[in-house]
Amino acid sequence: MKTLLIKIWKLLSLPKGTQLFFMRLFESQFLVGVTGIIFNKKGEVLLFKHTYRHHAWSLPGGYLKSGEHPKEALEREIKEESNLVVSVDVQLKTRTDRETARLDMCYIGTFIGGEFTPTREVSEYGFFSLDSMPLLRKNQILLINEAIKQREA
Repeated sequence: MKTLLIKIWKLLSLPKGTQLFFMRLFESQFLVGVTGIIFNKKGEVLLFKHTYRHHAWSLPGGYLKSGEHPKEALEREIKEESNLVVSVDVQLKTRTDRETARLDMCYIGTFIGGEFTPTREVSEYGFFSLDSMPLLRKNQILLINEAIKQREA
């Protein structure tokens, strides 16, 4: 029965916001997410322009699938959402959000390559230096600053 529901869920291909609403409605546990601070060779940070967020530009990320390691989940999510290939290298921070019942693990990684392909969730991408970033949520700026400090140490 559960596999049938999963197949139906995938066929519906609902928008991300609708998916999250239903996951939170029926799931009493925390959702486990991953966020990545991915650097290119110039030390710039990968950002996605998401089609469904209030702040359009943000760090790449997503949710874990059952049995998936967080590093694998982040690499998969970035590939699915953009066709870009990254290597997720080291964990930076784990944080919780009680309001949205979310546990989020943040990783630092490296851009490997790939040719960007827009998707339903990501319309654009870019690599940005700290002084040229678009408007981001404050918590993402803090994570980027922490990642930069860790790389310099």
